[in-house]
Amino acid sequence: MSKQPRYGTGAIAIHWLHALLVFFLIGWGLWMADLPKGPDRGWAFGIHKSFGLLAIILIAVRLGWRIGHPPPPPNPALSSKENRLASLGHLGLYGLLILVPLAGLTSVNFTKYPLKFFGIEIPKFGYPDEAINHLFSTTHQWLAYALIALVVIHVAAAIHHGIRRDGTLQRMAPHPNRKSADG
Repeated sequence: MSKQPRYGTGAIAIHWLHALLVFFLIGWGLWMADLPKGPDRGWAFGIHKSFGLLAIILIAVRLGWRIGHPPPPPNPALSSKENRLASLGHLGLYGLLILVPLAGLTSVNFTKYPLKFFGIEIPKFGYPDEAINHLFSTTHQWLAYALIALVVIHVAAAIHHGIRRDGTLQRMAPHPNRKSADG
């Protein structure tokens, strides 16, 4: 296994926190979609909305962090094609990590139900409109499916690089005893 420049501790922490949040939101979203109408469904959607808002906050933090802390250079152990595919994959993930929760938030703004962040009501910019709500709800759903597909590819690529032992996986793996670029 070759030693490669690593992402910084902050980037690694944000990555894994965001990964856990996305896995939770996907699992929760798939589970709650089939709940019958009623208080349990309303509660489940409220949890999903709260964590979805948290995802919007976290992607903003992540983007801000990325601007202030550039990633390490591409892995020289990979071909230029592999590095380009990795860049495109990351671009797609970032795009969907922004678009999925924004589509969900937009959908919620056009329902009759209040928008709450862990029980605290947040003002909405929209008004009850079933057609707009349905459009953005459907968009949210299909973008989430696209995100699931990209996450599966991302995880498969990480496993592939772990098997190859080319240093790629170690760039984002949490290693508390190893010094990173930004401490």
